[in-house]
Amino acid sequence: MKPLISILIPAFNAEQWIAETLESAVGQTWERKEIIVVDDGSRDQTLAIARQFSSKGVSIVTQDNQGASAARNKALSLSLGDYIQWLDADDLLAPDKITRQMEVAEQCGNSRMLLSSAWGRFMHRSNRAEFSPTDLWCDLSPVEWLLRKMGEGFYMQTSTWLVSRELTEAAGTWNTELLGDDDGEYFCRVLLSSDGTRFVQEARVFYRMSGVNRLSYIGRSDRKKEAQFRSMQLHIGYLRSLEESERVRAACVRYLQKYLIEFYPERPDIIKKEEQMAADLGGQLAVPQLSWKYTWIRVIFGWNIAKRAQQFLRSIRWSLTMSIDKALFLIERRKRMKTCYHNSLNRLT
Repeated sequence: MKPLISILIPAFNAEQWIAETLESAVGQTWERKEIIVVDDGSRDQTLAIARQFSSKGVSIVTQDNQGASAARNKALSLSLGDYIQWLDADDLLAPDKITRQMEVAEQCGNSRMLLSSAWGRFMHRSNRAEFSPTDLWCDLSPVEWLLRKMGEGFYMQTSTWLVSRELTEAAGTWNTELLGDDDGEYFCRVLLSSDGTRFVQEARVFYRMSGVNRLSYIGRSDRKKEAQFRSMQLHIGYLRSLEESERVRAACVRYLQKYLIEFYPERPDIIKKEEQMAADLGGQLAVPQLSWKYTWIRVIFGWNIAKRAQQFLRSIRWSLTMSIDKALFLIERRKRMKTCYHNSLNRLT
């Protein structure tokens, strides 16, 4: 009997996307699968839309709003699969994504091997997704994977992974105390329990970019800043548990430097802790730099105003780009519907 795959989907106020996401899950060519949606107290039509897929074998559970990690833990507790496929409620899987990875898993014969895949960014038009390979798009040991992630600033999107039940149980549950970067911290623990990663180029994930509305966006939220710093502390501890070397310490310092701007200058308490951590690693942090376009604002009005101006203008630019992409998506969809209508008429005549 083929292994059972559990596709687990946490959902919160995802009425715009949940139907398309569920269609991509139901449409997986790997036949032996279960699909579980945990609606995390949505206040829109997410639950009603998800329930329309009950007849297609999708199980829907609802709970009071507790956050994405709690919803994932609930879905995991209900699952029976030999492998776990995490899927966010606005992302898409290529039809053969799981099949491609399971072919490699069966060839490998090692349930401690963690499977990853290619992924591309899109807004509304998945057919225009941009796949940009990084140094993580290859087979790697756990220590090499974390070194590249932290030292070079790369990451893999949540839905790229296919995780065996054995690895899932070894990693433990999602950390519900992390408001942000919960996926980064969770998959660190999965990696620590693994024998390494196997990258499957032919398997594909489509990651919907939602701008400032995405869970990973930190912005001015103190709670997200604190969660990010806590996740960073855990990341550094995980990497150093695998290897204590000069290259590891240097990668950790670069990791601290990358995220320093998220706390600068509003959180001097976190900045001080980062600087002490860098010193303990044998390094030193530099004052973060804003884009050159905002330098004059910093000189005249100070860091806080310059940083807020940068965040505000980026959000405006992102919203404009999203609106244009949505308009093009609607135009393309209308053309497809018109073509289908004319084709149907031609067949009838």
